[in-house]
Amino acid sequence: MPHFIVEYSGNLEVTLDIGALCEVIRATAATIDTFPMPGIRVRAFRADHWAIADGDAKHGFIDISIRLRAGRAPEVKQAAANQIFEAVRAFVAPVMERQSLALSLEMRDIDPDLSPKTGSIRAHL
Repeated sequence: MPHFIVEYSGNLEVTLDIGALCEVIRATAATIDTFPMPGIRVRAFRADHWAIADGDAKHGFIDISIRLRAGRAPEVKQAAANQIFEAVRAFVAPVMERQSLALSLEMRDIDPDLSPKTGSIRAHL
């Protein structure tokens, strides 16, 4: 059940297709064995207020948080995080050439004992 949460500065909506960014993350994650496809969730949230570096509003950011159940080996998580990061970096490269943009990603484990889940997605696939 990997959750991909994308926070981004609102100034990117004029230069970047956020829906397409979510699809790049989903499609890439679906090719990675450690991310079970039925559990993939990608969502994006616009930040209407932000301050970066010298405070110039032209600067933008994308911060991706990956939350997944604990139990994967560190090297598996690192490889998966790198694969997602590189796919996103390639997708946003044209924007980075035209404007100031900070891109970051962090993966965190979720304690399964403290995170109950239920759903019917698998039954409908």
